[in-house]
Amino acid sequence: MSTLTYSEIQALRMRALLLTEADARVGFAQSASPTVASIVEWFGAMQAQDVASGLWSFGVRIPGATEASVVQALESKEALRTWPMRGTVHFVPPRDAKWMVELMGAKPLAGAAKRREYLGLSQATVELAVDTLRDALGEARRLTRAECIAALSAAGIQTPSQVGYHLLWYASQKGVTCIAPHVGKDQTFVLLDDYVTDPLKPEHDEALGIMALRFVRGHGPVTLKDMARWTGLGMRDCRTGVAVAGAAIAKVDTDGGPMLVTPAALDSPPRDAGGAFVLPGFDEYMLGYGDRSLMLDPAGYQQVVPGNNGVFRATLVRDGQVMGTWKRTMRARSCVIDAVPLESTLGERLSTADRAAFENAFEPYGAFVEKPVSVDWK
Repeated sequence: MSTLTYSEIQALRMRALLLTEADARVGFAQSASPTVASIVEWFGAMQAQDVASGLWSFGVRIPGATEASVVQALESKEALRTWPMRGTVHFVPPRDAKWMVELMGAKPLAGAAKRREYLGLSQATVELAVDTLRDALGEARRLTRAECIAALSAAGIQTPSQVGYHLLWYASQKGVTCIAPHVGKDQTFVLLDDYVTDPLKPEHDEALGIMALRFVRGHGPVTLKDMARWTGLGMRDCRTGVAVAGAAIAKVDTDGGPMLVTPAALDSPPRDAGGAFVLPGFDEYMLGYGDRSLMLDPAGYQQVVPGNNGVFRATLVRDGQVMGTWKRTMRARSCVIDAVPLESTLGERLSTADRAAFENAFEPYGAFVEKPVSVDWK
């Protein structure tokens, strides 16, 4: 086929991200409404370090969803949160959590040695912490974060500053624990083997092939470097994964160089990347790519990621490109949105029609949080 243009790349990506053409999503379950389970299975993993952002990442892709319905789906184990890759929290399919942590957790664990040295933690202490959490959760089944810290303290393990977080992370990174749904506003933990009693156990290369296919189908067209950055795996493992996936992944020429995509996506090219979307900051739309230049004008980068601190603001996306940012203020009976156009050429082009389109896009968000939404443009 001919070389894909940048606009065609973006249109394919927006559909792969399950944001456009809901009735014609190639390869996605079309016979039933999207669910938390089907969406996380499609992506393989979804950024979830911020809970509210993670919930809306599902909500924006499930027509008619509410925050309560997504929380209930999580309570029903349609997805779980853990640290499968890059030492960062993601939603993953529960049956895949164990092998994903084992496949992609080695590098974060190796890199954590310096962090433990900085925190003054010995290897003996972190292993004692894992055993302590295993015993405490084995008895209680589910504990809040504060209760986990209390169990560590009772075992003589001091948890000042970031030490407690590191120990909880380490236990999950070792595949012993995982994050269960919140109880009220409290984060909770469970034993992974108790929470998921029928885990899948693919062989190493098969697992690489699964990750490669899921990343490409949920984000493509992408580069091999995008895959390596997203998974945290080395380029060699990524190449192996693509090879194992075989004909399910195709190479294609684009204006951005060679990329990977599913043949099914190419068989039915999308019309465009059109539409107005109000996306959470920590969404695969932004976090799924190493090179974000197609969706974000470099002039507006600091506005989306102030100080390059890794904390992404929620975005206003039109025709596949970021036009501005937004944040919410939850009040007793309403939700107030502060919307800010980018201080860039795209932001300056934000028309009255664009603003109206975004205000309409906030209506499903209001239904999601079950409060009327008002938009205040800055």
